[in-house]
Amino acid sequence: MKDVTYYPGCSLHGTAREYDESFRGVSELLGVNLHELEDWTCCGSTSAHCTDEALAVALPVRNLTIAAKYDREMVIPCVACYSRFKAAAEEAKEHPEYLLSPYEGKVSLRYALDFFCDKPMIEDLKSKKIKPLSGLKVACYYGCLAVRPPKLTGVKLYENPDHMDRLMELLGAEAVDWSYKTDCCGASLVMTRTDIVTNLSQKILGMAIEAGADCIVTGCTMCHANLDTRQAGLTVEGEKREIPVFYFTELMGLAMEHKDVKQWLGRHITDPIKLLSNKGLL
Repeated sequence: MKDVTYYPGCSLHGTAREYDESFRGVSELLGVNLHELEDWTCCGSTSAHCTDEALAVALPVRNLTIAAKYDREMVIPCVACYSRFKAAAEEAKEHPEYLLSPYEGKVSLRYALDFFCDKPMIEDLKSKKIKPLSGLKVACYYGCLAVRPPKLTGVKLYENPDHMDRLMELLGAEAVDWSYKTDCCGASLVMTRTDIVTNLSQKILGMAIEAGADCIVTGCTMCHANLDTRQAGLTVEGEKREIPVFYFTELMGLAMEHKDVKQWLGRHITDPIKLLSNKGLL
């Protein structure tokens, strides 16, 4: 068993419950023992850094200080949380005055997608019984924060990442080639400029369909919410269309035949069950 500290963040205890449940389910099947961070609090995510620079550092560092008690990696599924943690860990060194006590930055932070794409995890996945996702064409959508800024994420191919593509192909799916895998969906602007988010999201959705994808796969709660809920009025070449959006952990769970897959998928706005049933995968 591999022991890791788990920081779910606010979204995974609310609007992205299926991401939390599928992450936990896949982790269990792969022998990963999750220790949810005790007494964790919101990291500030998309709002704190826009309103209060000191708070944007202090909130994540409070959680990091708790995590530092243990000699474990901390895995974070929400890429917005991951980005804030990485940034705050660096900014705390430059601005110790933001903190009540010094932080030495000893916690190893891992984004969930990167964690599952590590060679040891890939080897563990290969050793499991997998029902190949044959015939499923996926557009891997990384979004902005999973790979940028590279000085924080450490992702070398930040303009054209391919680790999610390789993970999906290991599961038996076909990862289509497309050029919108790191474009922005508008993220939290959905609260103030819904028009911008709808325009950006529908452009991404349309390009995935034009690339021949059956579905989109992501690891970002904001991206999933925007792409899953902004499909009303979507047209491609004059035809009304829709395209399911999955968390990568849901497709991992599907391939490993986790018993709760239908429960996860039942929470989506754009129905993914019909597609998977037609493909003989569910």
